[in-house]
Amino acid sequence: MKDSIKREIVITADGSKTIHLPELEEQYHSKHGAINEAKHVFIKSGLHHVLDKNNPNIIHILEIGLGTGLNAFITFLEAEQNNLSVDYVGVEAYPVSIEEAMLMKYPEALLVKNRESDFERMHQSMWEQPAKINSNFNLTKRKQFFVDIIDQNQYDLIYFDAFGARVQPELWTSEIFKKMYDALRIKGVLVTYAAKGSVRRAMLEVGFKVERLPGPPGKREMLRATKNDINDC
Repeated sequence: MKDSIKREIVITADGSKTIHLPELEEQYHSKHGAINEAKHVFIKSGLHHVLDKNNPNIIHILEIGLGTGLNAFITFLEAEQNNLSVDYVGVEAYPVSIEEAMLMKYPEALLVKNRESDFERMHQSMWEQPAKINSNFNLTKRKQFFVDIIDQNQYDLIYFDAFGARVQPELWTSEIFKKMYDALRIKGVLVTYAAKGSVRRAMLEVGFKVERLPGPPGKREMLRATKNDINDC
């Protein structure tokens, strides 16, 4: 995908905004509701699930496709509300500009007052350098192609929010999911909005236990994959 591809801001079904790529007929978040999708797939089915199941003192999260920063910002708010310590790494090959990100007006859409500065701080933080957004939330942004990820046994949770397989099928292969499997700790979890059979098979091929879950608005199903303990295999 090119850096120069045209981007348009559109309003999704829940009133929140996203970026649409007309040349690809693709958008950064679901047209059925950007915030609803983020909360259902990544927070409810991912973050809350890991907290309930593994109860970590600090949760290490990797986001594949940082994009507009919506998932990171909602996680930031969850961490603050629940006094949860989060170390968050967001990987993005084609970063969104600060100006584009601020036009999303996510703090306003999420009905949180006086948080625009926190959202802006996340986007202003330097790439490749850890940034302390507040006492609960550390953020590291990495400009990186997903195929170049080599993290090992580092994360409790992965938000897999890449562009869809129709647009970038190379991001939904067993090669990429092997990298995700290796990046997770034992009993770590990956969640994604996708539910295609080919995606599920690629996950199973590299060793994940895969669940089909009810999807967000506009999608019947989504997938959650868990890295098994060797004793569970």
